[in-house]
Amino acid sequence: MFTVIKKLSWYFKEEWIRYTLAIIALVTASILFTVPPMLIGNTIDAMQGNQLTKEKLQNTVTLFVGLMVFIYILSFFWGHTLFGRAILLERKLRSILMNHFMKMSPSFYSKYRTGDLMARSTNDLKALMTTAGFGILTLIDSTLFMAFIIGIMLILIDWKLTLVALIPLPIMALIMQKYGAQIHSRFMQAQALFSELNNNTLESIQGVRVIRAFVQERQDESKFNEKAEEVFQKNIAVARLDALFEPTIKILVGLAYTLGLGYGSYLVIHGDITIGQLVSFNVYLGMLIWPMFAVGELINVMQRGNASLDRIEELLHEQPEVENPLDPNPLTEIKTIHYKQFSFRYPNTEVYALKDIELLLTSGETIGIVGITGAGKTTLVKQLLREYKETEDGSLLINGLPIESYTLEDVRAMIGYVPQDHILFSKTIKENILFGNPDATEEDLYRLLETASLKEDIDNLPKGLHTLVGESGVTLSGGQKQRVSLARALVKNPALLILDDSLSAVDGKTEAKIITHLKKERANKTTIIIAHRLSAVKHADQIIVLDEGTIIERGTHQQLMTQNGWYRNQFMIQQMEGEGLA
Repeated sequence: MFTVIKKLSWYFKEEWIRYTLAIIALVTASILFTVPPMLIGNTIDAMQGNQLTKEKLQNTVTLFVGLMVFIYILSFFWGHTLFGRAILLERKLRSILMNHFMKMSPSFYSKYRTGDLMARSTNDLKALMTTAGFGILTLIDSTLFMAFIIGIMLILIDWKLTLVALIPLPIMALIMQKYGAQIHSRFMQAQALFSELNNNTLESIQGVRVIRAFVQERQDESKFNEKAEEVFQKNIAVARLDALFEPTIKILVGLAYTLGLGYGSYLVIHGDITIGQLVSFNVYLGMLIWPMFAVGELINVMQRGNASLDRIEELLHEQPEVENPLDPNPLTEIKTIHYKQFSFRYPNTEVYALKDIELLLTSGETIGIVGITGAGKTTLVKQLLREYKETEDGSLLINGLPIESYTLEDVRAMIGYVPQDHILFSKTIKENILFGNPDATEEDLYRLLETASLKEDIDNLPKGLHTLVGESGVTLSGGQKQRVSLARALVKNPALLILDDSLSAVDGKTEAKIITHLKKERANKTTIIIAHRLSAVKHADQIIVLDEGTIIERGTHQQLMTQNGWYRNQFMIQQMEGEGLA
């Protein structure tokens, strides 16, 4: 049950001063809280023996009020400190998770779905926050506070009466242990289903246009309701066990009251204890209700926290496939990029996506990469982003040194990448563009709008650059998304610009304007253009044609047109289809 405390020991060590002060204040307040019942019992005995004077009553009342004020101050201090540390733990773990997500390779995101990651980053962290705050409170109250009260009852009142009244305690311990094991299992199932519900909801929202286009709203709603009902039933199963804690404890506490009052009355009749002691005893027995209830809460909270921490640690134990070298080389410019007999296959596959690639890029050169869908074009350029573990076949060199000898940050800082799938943030167009370089000037921004042929579109929008693009750029067309992504990469002014089929959603006329502007903007800078429309690469210094991961043709546009190969045939087909390539 206390495994979660051990697993979180690193955090308790970091915050040991505040946790120590909070626990000392909590324990002190709990000890002082046991004094008023003694005062009440002594006052009753004094009244019974006609020994209660006005002065004694005033002193008792003054002491009572003073204790309550001091206990209030201590309670505020430990509550603020203890629960403040718990909130800090949630924030710290959320930051750790986010940093971890930023380091992970694509295979990690293939294994874990977005909704699952969101569930673990919210619900599970909330459960851990409860463990680090309320869990510590119940731990102290169900152990030290309970032991102190029982000690007072044993020593200061009557040990026989105390033992009789506490007969239900072992029974409660056995029942709580059984409940705790079942809660851990049911809570894990409930959290797993909640992750699935998150995934389904996210997919429905992202695919709402497709759902509407195929008139599948009712079916999708039905699937959602079914999954929500499953989550509801699993959480009801957890709540059902939660609901058993309080009545079980109340029944056992009621039994303890019955035994205490019955046997206590017998002892009073026989003169073994006074009426005041019996009253104090019953007050102490009432004070034991929360510690006994805290035992159940402790088991509940610890089991939930343990289950949630297991789910969080499962993510944190995942390691990125690509890591920085121990002794990296500095990278301040890209002079050459050399694929030297380079081959690559994706993890857990036997088929090579790239085979024996021999390709040399020099600074300031523009290279076009073309080929059929699935030929390996995107795989080739993504090797520069180092998203996958280094290949054992051949090598990829930058400035004559293996790419793995540089840090990931240095390599990626030199690259501006415009992917096929254009991801825009739910911010304004200006914020999305400046994401590539927040320090860019207004002059740079408007120059790049012209380069990306985006200025006219921006002028036609109601708020111009300050127009919100919506979730994943939902308010923009496909072509506008591509051009915003292009401007975002250009504003970075990268040493190497990679356009991965980034002009596919614009018309031929707009594409021609962008290419013209790019030639001027990227003069003397290295650029890689992947395209299906061959007009995008006509101006390139060299063009390679990929087929099944192998280079089957290479040369300039003029050279390739003299060969009776795939490039010439595809160019002629596109020309006849009116792509405006002439």
